[in-house]
Amino acid sequence: MSDLDIRPAVSADIPAIVAMLADDPLGAQRESPDDLDPYLAAFRRLVDDPNQHLTVAVRQGKVVGTLQLTIVPGLSRRGATRSIVEGVRVHADERGSGLGTQLIQWAVDESRRQGCQLVQLTSDTTRTDAHRFYERLGFTASHVGFKLAL
Repeated sequence: MSDLDIRPAVSADIPAIVAMLADDPLGAQRESPDDLDPYLAAFRRLVDDPNQHLTVAVRQGKVVGTLQLTIVPGLSRRGATRSIVEGVRVHADERGSGLGTQLIQWAVDESRRQGCQLVQLTSDTTRTDAHRFYERLGFTASHVGFKLAL
């Protein structure tokens, strides 16, 4: 695994990131790898925000994993800063290799470096394998999440 580089994403990584986002039953319904314009516009917004960290894992020149880490300052918990992990994906060829663990460990380490007191994430209720993965890494299913589509 020493040949793995975890680094900030660049615009040239967007096609590979979007392909990974679309490579599962949920993503296939909501992602559009054939039209990258909205993803590139979102990438520009992310790059301009110092609290957003779109990250890729690269092995032998190929993007094989991604996640987004958002740093959120707040008042609750005595003014605690927290991080939110979103969009965790590992390329199909790399699943089961330990790459997901390395990506999450990077996110936890970066959260500490950014002064966060809490790392949180959500996972779709249908992703039971992902839930076991996060629990194995020490995360607890402590809250119920809600969403409102706009």
